[in-house]
Amino acid sequence: MSQQPLSKQRPVECPCGGAAPNPRSDVKAPRFAQCCGRYIDDGDIAPRALELMRSRYSAFVVGATDYLRATWAPQTCPADLDADTDAPDAPRWLGLQIKAFADTGENSATVEFVARYKVGGRAHRLHELSRFVRGDDGRWRYVDGDIRD
Repeated sequence: MSQQPLSKQRPVECPCGGAAPNPRSDVKAPRFAQCCGRYIDDGDIAPRALELMRSRYSAFVVGATDYLRATWAPQTCPADLDADTDAPDAPRWLGLQIKAFADTGENSATVEFVARYKVGGRAHRLHELSRFVRGDDGRWRYVDGDIRD
């Protein structure tokens, strides 16, 4: 395995923090390699939309644009998607909170989340109810979401 540039090295702790609805405060953040890294770097298939949501958040944090494209439904994936973490206006992701997760059918699910980030020193939060579908290949993909206040 080749050495990644310092700015692209993977974190030790997973950026998603193991986010889940009704989290326990005594649970330590999982290691990236055992959490989202196994999907982003090793090609494992996320078993549920919840794990896919967390891994997509972590992919934004580490700048894994190829993974984001691969896990986005082709009909809704933006052509200009770029999660370059070195860009001057790139968000600095601060944390993920999962508010709710629900299977809405055999091959569909929703995940409500809040992601906190900074751009240009200014704090923001993205609160979204995301929709996911599982394809014939067994892989979950993000379709779209409704922004919440």
